[in-house]
Amino acid sequence: MTRFLRIARIGSEGLKLHPLRSLLTALGIIIGVGTVIYMLAVIEGRGAEIQERIKARGSNNIILRARKPQDDTKASATRSREVVYGLTYEDARRIHDTFKEVDVLVPVRDVASAVYNGDARSDTVTMATVPWYLDVSRGSLQHGRWFTDLEMSDATPVAVLGATLARSLFLWKDPVGASVRIGSKVYAIIGVLEATVTSDERESLKRDRAAYIPLTTVRERFGERNVKTATGSMDIERVELHEIILQVKDAKDVVSISEGVRTMLARFHTNEDYEIDVPLALLEEAQRESNKAKQLFGSIAAISLLVGGIGIMNIMLASVTERTREIGIRRALGARRSDITLQFLVETLILSVAGGIIGIVCGISAAALHEQFVTDSHTMVTAMSVVLAFGISAFVGVLAGLYPAVRASAMDPIEALRHE
Repeated sequence: MTRFLRIARIGSEGLKLHPLRSLLTALGIIIGVGTVIYMLAVIEGRGAEIQERIKARGSNNIILRARKPQDDTKASATRSREVVYGLTYEDARRIHDTFKEVDVLVPVRDVASAVYNGDARSDTVTMATVPWYLDVSRGSLQHGRWFTDLEMSDATPVAVLGATLARSLFLWKDPVGASVRIGSKVYAIIGVLEATVTSDERESLKRDRAAYIPLTTVRERFGERNVKTATGSMDIERVELHEIILQVKDAKDVVSISEGVRTMLARFHTNEDYEIDVPLALLEEAQRESNKAKQLFGSIAAISLLVGGIGIMNIMLASVTERTREIGIRRALGARRSDITLQFLVETLILSVAGGIIGIVCGISAAALHEQFVTDSHTMVTAMSVVLAFGISAFVGVLAGLYPAVRASAMDPIEALRHE
């Protein structure tokens, strides 16, 4: 150990003789390590944000949505008509009876109707659903409460407002206890939801601007027809359910259940008037894409570490040439070849380790500045990225210094002493 410490001291003193050159030599490692940590932090943060948004939709959920068939989207400008499409209560019953792996089933019906608070008006959508909707949709209450089973069975005219709708109708006042008018009927407000966070921004916007009422209430007061009027025409849509959310007991069954549901719906729907959204599949795809991005950018950043290693090798080879006479004197005084090899390896290791430490600080600082100044951006520095970057820098440094060290130790002492 004493011998090693003595050689390490000699190596560090050799680097102190040319501090600027030592700094420039380590600069490649500093940039490489910093770049690896920064780029992986940005990718990791973005990937985590996307995955959290997808998880907010429920990784055990399967979401079925009604979709107006393509042929029916060309509305007539001169006549009224009725278009029948979408999911049905019978679809919900079949799914419930067939797939025992489905733990909870949530039907949702949309009603296009303006919501009024006195003179304040919001042209939004009213979502009719069931008391256990929040448990499956991952929603949460900001104020008040959700409607109960009793209010559901009695078709009670109560409403829960989305965060954006409550703010637009009541500004910053608490609307719980007040009332709104939906269509021609008045509904008591019993709760306000927190803002929604999902991977689908349009879905989040829709849910935040919606009013929620019991499904039985909408069937009693609105029936099953939505009427949309425009200049010279009137479109009447008959849809029983716009959405059915399925919560599967075990996440490993989600994909197989979704395929089974797709097959079942295809048998009973002549038109493809529905779509199936599987958040788990999106989550797995997002994870795969994140891993690909990390591999790609990690490889690009690793190239800069390789360049830094080449720089170290180049400088150390030049150093060996400059210090030929010193090497000859040390050998003549009894230094072994292993001592010379170790001396130059210590110098390269000091350069690479110091560069790695500075690079880690620079990478973490860059990630923090990125999150601070780039809007809607989140970074995540992981221990794995730090260990990986530092480990590669140390490995590259040792590898780059190995050849110059061996070359130095292989010199003939007599020839080295003759060197001018």
